[in-house]
Amino acid sequence: MISTITNSNQYVVYYRVSTQKQGASGLGLEAQKASVISFLGIEGKTQAEFTDIESGKNNNRPQLLQAIDYCQQNGARLLIAKLDRLTRNIAFIFTLRDSGVSFVCADMPQANTLTIGVMASMAQHERELISERTRQALAQKKKAGFQLGTPANLTDEATQRGLAVRQQNARMDPNNRRALALTQSMRQAGQSWTTIANTLNKHGFRTRRGKLFQAVQVQRILKLLEV
Repeated sequence: MISTITNSNQYVVYYRVSTQKQGASGLGLEAQKASVISFLGIEGKTQAEFTDIESGKNNNRPQLLQAIDYCQQNGARLLIAKLDRLTRNIAFIFTLRDSGVSFVCADMPQANTLTIGVMASMAQHERELISERTRQALAQKKKAGFQLGTPANLTDEATQRGLAVRQQNARMDPNNRRALALTQSMRQAGQSWTTIANTLNKHGFRTRRGKLFQAVQVQRILKLLEV
């Protein structure tokens, strides 16, 4: 575990919203910012703020990783605006624990690594139960004779039409075209898909839907544009 010297009055704030729309409107941030302001009062000082726009079950949290790195480099304390914004993914609980960074949750200051670890485990278990129940329900419907999916959409012709539409959309999108040159250059230099995605995000590139790039999206765009 990495050991850091922390200035308890210097904070790096981490926010997370679920959708690009929430991030643009600020609606998803209002409650989080209110919690931070209430917690800091007149004593705490904010060094930096990081905001991820990701689903709670999504593993890609580049801004959280940057916030942790900032804390390590500057001896700051990580201030998590809303506890539930962190505990939905157990992998990041372990990331935070192993980083050695001191943290506090604005809406639950008494929480610690054990507390949020238990909450993350419960959240992950609940998702697994939901997934299993869905799988069983679909299996029962199939057993009862229901035809799952739309047969017309499963033909080779329909698949090719869908691919053609995706290729056209990818080629027409200016965000994709701007990102392609950098992607090709970094890939030729042997960079990983994740590194490329993080670099695109760092330099302000966004997907056609205005979201942050993930490794799988970089691969998909490169494949579509090079066809």
